[in-house]
Amino acid sequence: MIRRLLIAAAVAFGTACSAIAAEPIVGNWKTASGATAEIAPCGGTYCVTLKTGKHAGKRIGNLTGTDGSYSGELTDPENDKTYSGSGAVNGNSLKMKGCVLKVLCKSQTWTRL
Repeated sequence: MIRRLLIAAAVAFGTACSAIAAEPIVGNWKTASGATAEIAPCGGTYCVTLKTGKHAGKRIGNLTGTDGSYSGELTDPENDKTYSGSGAVNGNSLKMKGCVLKVLCKSQTWTRL
């Protein structure tokens, strides 16, 4: 009986840890311009797609990574230029950064919806 309880507790604990370790970047985010961007798994990466605003439906990036730190490419929907990018999740904030030649960079913070 005790063995069954221990096994059940271990399974429950493992399931809870898996939920905590889930990718924190996945979800809907309010961008600096006020549009909503969805970040979702696609293939082996995370696709960033605008869901609202002037450029709704446009895929603006893909990132790879885990544990709150991501890198990849981001496209500015206003000028359609693609940059090396990164994202860092900290709670309900996502700091997105795009760079040209890793020297000229712009950052903005998105908020989880």
